[in-house]
Amino acid sequence: MHRMDDEIDLIRNYVETTLRASGSHGFDHILRVTRLCEAIGRVEGADMRVLIPAALFHDIARPLEEERGFSHEEEGARIAEDYLRSVRYDTDRIPLIAHAIRTHRYRSTATPETLEAKILSDADKLDALGAVGIARTFLRAGEHGGGIQDAVDHIGDKLLKLKGLMYTDGARQIAEERHELLTRFVENLDEEMHVGGRCR
Repeated sequence: MHRMDDEIDLIRNYVETTLRASGSHGFDHILRVTRLCEAIGRVEGADMRVLIPAALFHDIARPLEEERGFSHEEEGARIAEDYLRSVRYDTDRIPLIAHAIRTHRYRSTATPETLEAKILSDADKLDALGAVGIARTFLRAGEHGGGIQDAVDHIGDKLLKLKGLMYTDGARQIAEERHELLTRFVENLDEEMHVGGRCR
């Protein structure tokens, strides 16, 4: 167990140093997704030596996608494979980690085939729901020069659909609560934007 802790610390430090930039897909997002993976993975009986590295690496190539147009899930899987081989990580687990990274994305056409890939996909989507998801949506709109309506459109186009895309029972339970909060927020925001609130 001690060796795994050391390996995870190395990976976490590498990802934090490489990623640098904050924002809607910053290191804080990666840590939240990793914690969700830990919680769901324990319940589901996942292989943590696959799941946790995949969670830590899953968005490492986001800045490269924005700068150069790379597919961040493909490039992220490649970066993870190269790094894990360089530190002599368990060879049998590296392809499983890469598969989870390649299939985590909402827009991905590739389907998660392993339990660990399904959990990472769920955890990434869960971080787009609830209060954190709302905060990230407005952060994202600002990053792209948008305003409130852009954020609202993103919620309708993507976030309200996420609840039905969960693979694991644990994620479905969390998604129910977060979806409800998101729905209430959208209703309240719509009322305030169009009516201005009720006078009493």
